[in-house]
Amino acid sequence: MAQGRRDDRRDRDDRDSEFVDKLVHINRVAKVVKGGRRFGFAALVVVGDQKGRVGFGHGKAREVPEAIRKATESAKRDMVFVPLRGGRTLHHDVAGRHGAGRVLLRAAKPGTGIIAGGPMRAVFETLGMQDVVAKSLGSSNPYNMVRATFDALKRQLHPKDVAAQRGIKYSTLQARRGAAAGAEE
Repeated sequence: MAQGRRDDRRDRDDRDSEFVDKLVHINRVAKVVKGGRRFGFAALVVVGDQKGRVGFGHGKAREVPEAIRKATESAKRDMVFVPLRGGRTLHHDVAGRHGAGRVLLRAAKPGTGIIAGGPMRAVFETLGMQDVVAKSLGSSNPYNMVRATFDALKRQLHPKDVAAQRGIKYSTLQARRGAAAGAEE
């Protein structure tokens, strides 16, 4: 019986080790009580497998490590898959928003790297994206920036889905894309 529990724990550790997590922001909050102030901490964490899956979470606790642990668990529960072109960049340019936070994400050529601000950079690094140009417009609040980035990533469509919606073959769509790229150069 004890051996089974140990194996379950080892499997869970293996599953958790495939994820990379990045701490985006810690906020210290104070609650005024009769004896003075009670401090608490809120953490924003982004978790990803660097293969196209990413999630973010928010955790609050009296101690920083506990807040980070809660945020990480929350992020692992709400992960999304993002289709990447060549495993390195976006298929198309996309905009996202959340509240007053707006972001613009653009596909980039190989070797460009991640050109993005702090909270967005954490999302792209954990996602496994290597080439992207991103601009944050509006709010610089890390929570709104991360949520706006996720809104944009959820709008990302794979060319196979677009071909299915249009009722044409994927190869035809790819041929058109190649012809358009040749005309630009």
